[in-house]
Amino acid sequence: MITQENFDKEFADPIEEVQIDKFVCKEMSRQIHRYIKGMSGSKLIMERFEERLKDLSLPEKERAIALYIDLNRKVLDGLDFKIVLARAIANYCDTFSYMLALINDKKRMVYYLGRIKDKYIRYHEIYEENGKFGMKDHEGNILVHALYDFLRTPYVYVDDLQLFPIIAEKNGKMGLIIPDGKDTVVADFIYEDISLRDEPPYFEARIGGKVELL
Repeated sequence: MITQENFDKEFADPIEEVQIDKFVCKEMSRQIHRYIKGMSGSKLIMERFEERLKDLSLPEKERAIALYIDLNRKVLDGLDFKIVLARAIANYCDTFSYMLALINDKKRMVYYLGRIKDKYIRYHEIYEENGKFGMKDHEGNILVHALYDFLRTPYVYVDDLQLFPIIAEKNGKMGLIIPDGKDTVVADFIYEDISLRDEPPYFEARIGGKVELL
């Protein structure tokens, strides 16, 4: 008998899981491709995204896509995960009757929909501690310690294989840090303001009435 406690063990078919995961990943990549394509002047970003994903393993692709979604949450606007799953199932099945059987299996659909969301919706969050701000990942691990008066996550895709700097304020000055759990500073806290650009160099900083590109 399948219960909530033994559902994964009794229900999951490892071969089916791997294949559906693979096709779901292709569908998610396709969705991001469409999203980037619709962004003004983003052909280079789209090509870079596809090039970066090309040689990754399936788990690495899933993590990269999840990171992309975390930094570009609008990519999910209008996206129906049931459609993503139905397309993945259609690619997996070798007969129409088998496809219908899977899609009409409510428990299996609920299982795979939950699996998709667990893999691809992994949002970081800003937290406050003693009046200062930090950042945690979707599992609660600290990415940035609560040491800053202000944090601004740059919601833009640059490169899914590297950590993108966070704009932070400390003692009235702006700087750039890496969300690596070590608060690594890549631009000292000497700037009056830092803003994000759409192309490299990605940051524009003001200091003493002058503008610098970081």
